[in-house]
Amino acid sequence: MIGHLTLPAGVDRRPAVLLGPEGMGLSDVERRRADALAELGYIALAFDLHGGRYLGDPEEMLARCIPLLADPDRMRGIGHAALDVLRTEPRTDPDRIAAIGYGTGGAVGLELGRDGVNLRAIGTVNALTTGRPGEAARIRCPVWAGVGSEDPIMPPAQREAFTAEMQAAGVDWRLAVYGGALHAFHHPPVDHPTVPGVGYHPRHAQRAWRDVVDLLAECLPVTEDLGHVPGKHAGAGH
Repeated sequence: MIGHLTLPAGVDRRPAVLLGPEGMGLSDVERRRADALAELGYIALAFDLHGGRYLGDPEEMLARCIPLLADPDRMRGIGHAALDVLRTEPRTDPDRIAAIGYGTGGAVGLELGRDGVNLRAIGTVNALTTGRPGEAARIRCPVWAGVGSEDPIMPPAQREAFTAEMQAAGVDWRLAVYGGALHAFHHPPVDHPTVPGVGYHPRHAQRAWRDVVDLLAECLPVTEDLGHVPGKHAGAGH
C-alpha cells in the first residue's frame, strides 16, 4: 500500500487524520484533501486501497470493492495498517486521531470504530454501511455521515438501516442529506467511465468539506493542548 502523508508546519505533536478514498482508490483528490488538512494544522494520511493502483475501470473497481465491503475483517486490516503508519509518525499524537472517509474508504473508518479503535471522530460521505450485529456499540466517538438525497447506491432504506444501527448502539451520530446530490457528489469529474448514479455537485461538495472540517474542529481541535506546549500560552480557565 502506498499512501500520502502530509505534515503541518512546526515540530510539535499534532492531532492526526486518517483519510480514506472512494472505491476507485487513492487519487490526487484525496492527496489534495490531506494537504488541506495539513494546512489546518493536522497530520494527515490519505491511505491506499489497492496496492498503489487506481481502478478507473468500473467493472474492475466493483469486482474488488464489493467483496471488500462484504468482509469487515479485510476492511479492518487495511485500516489498521494505515493507522499503524500514522501512529509511527513521531509528530502524531496517538491519542488524538480521527478517521474521515469517502465511499469504501469511509466504510473502512466505520469498521475501525466498530473494532473499538480509540478515535476522536468518524466522518463519512457516501458510506452508510452497516456492520455485524452489535459491534457498533464499540464505537467510542461521534459519527458524522453525509449522503446525497438522490444517491441510488445509498438509498433511503440504507440510510434507515445505518441510522437504526447507530441509534441502537447508543452512538453520538449525525446524518446530513444533501438535496439533489448523487453518489460521490463530492468528487470532481473524472476522465474515465463511472458506475451509474455518480455525479459531481460543486456546491454540496464545498458544504460537505466544511462539515468535515467543522467535525474535526469540534472533536479534534488542533489547539487542544496549547497550554502544555512550551512557548505557547493558553487562555483563562485553568
